[in-house]
This record gives sequence, structure tokens and C-alpha cells, in this order.
Amino acid sequence: MSTAKTLTFTIDGKTIQAAPGQTIMQAADEAGFYIPRLCDIEGLRHQGSCRVCTVKVNGRTTSSCTQPAEQDQIVESETEEVLNLRRDLVRMLFHEGNHLCPICEASGNCELQAMAYRLNITQPTKFPYQQPVRSLDASHPDIALDTNRCIRCGRCIRASQDVDGKGVFGYVGRGVHRSVGVNGDNLADTNVDITDKAIAPETCPVGCIIRKGVGFTVPIGEREFDLMIIGADIEGKSDD
Repeated sequence: MSTAKTLTFTIDGKTIQAAPGQTIMQAADEAGFYIPRLCDIEGLRHQGSCRVCTVKVNGRTTSSCTQPAEQDQIVESETEEVLNLRRDLVRMLFHEGNHLCPICEASGNCELQAMAYRLNITQPTKFPYQQPVRSLDASHPDIALDTNRCIRCGRCIRASQDVDGKGVFGYVGRGVHRSVGVNGDNLADTNVDITDKAIAPETCPVGCIIRKGVGFTVPIGEREFDLMIIGADIEGKSDD
């Protein structure tokens, strides 16, 4: 990063450098300061829908994945107020869907589950469970779509549109009934392929998009978030 063009701001009192055009989250990542997120992933355009990356900037809340870094910003990320907001957002994602972690093949690799652990949520029972009735589409020979687990992060939609150039996935419904659907009668009626970016294991943060024939192949204790807390790879940059 060229010092002639950098700007500086603070996150929880720590000075962070940023290049013009970087978001707060991008600059924080480079500095080894992890800001929780679920809808944002490297390589896809920012959406700011999950709000788990919410921070306070000069006293006002905003999503750090979409907010540009600016000179002399004062950003609060790990205050109890912001952490409690994130906890409530994650709790609501559990309550709005049907997340049965003990029997889910994404357990241990699930970013929602890992985020709950990072935020010290072990029993998300603050709100009433909605227990929606949602569909499971197993029509495709290689892929299944379990919308019970969908958190509407939009990562599969952006990957399919912007990387695969297909637009297989899209939102259907409104409000609490909003979910991810496909551009056909079912998955088998689309041109989705197991090699698509939208189907890659790292794209879906939960167990909504399932690659058939590979579930439960990694033993408990050896899965990604069994071995490290979510965000540890970014926080480790500060030690480089």
C-alpha cells in the first residue's frame, strides 16, 4: 500500500490504514482486524444484507462491507452495544429458519454456527421460533437445495450472476417469506453445474446448497471450525 495515497482511521482505538476506495471491512482485513460477516465473501460484490458486519462510524450504525473508509473516521466494532446487536441478528437467523445443527452435514463447516460460537451464543432462544415450512429440491443428480437452512445472504445469487454468468438463483417472495429460488421448475430444470462458483463449498455459508455424495466425509473434530474460530485467518495477519 503506497503511503502517499493512504488514509487513516481508527477501529476501537486502533489506527488502520486504507487505500482510497476500500471499504472499512477491506481495510480492517488487511490490518488483521476481523469484523464478523455472513453475506460478504471475497470475490463477490458487496451486498450488506446480513448486517452482521454492522459497526458504528462516528456514532452511527452502518454495514462495514459497504461503507467506504474515510480519513479520521472513528469506528466502533467490539463494543458491547455492537456485539449485542450482532448477537440478536444471528439469533434471528436461527429463529427464522430450520437449523438442526446436530444432523446437518454442514455442522463444523457452517459459518452461521461458527459465528454463534464466536459471539458466545450457545442457545439462541431469545425470540420465538417461526418453524417455517420450506421446500427441499433434490431433483438434480449432483446438487440439492435445502431452503430450510437458507439465511438469504445472496452469495449463491451473486456468484451465479456475476461469476458463472447464469443467474440460476434469485430471490422469490417478500418479507419473512423471502427465500432463494431457481430459474426453472426445479434445479434439474436449470443449467446449474457442480463446477459452478455458486455451488462451490465456500460460497454457501450454511448447509443450503448441498453437493450430493460428499456429506459427512470429514469426521467431527476435523472440520474447518472445529479447528479454528471463524475469523482467525484474518486476525492472524496481524502477526505476520
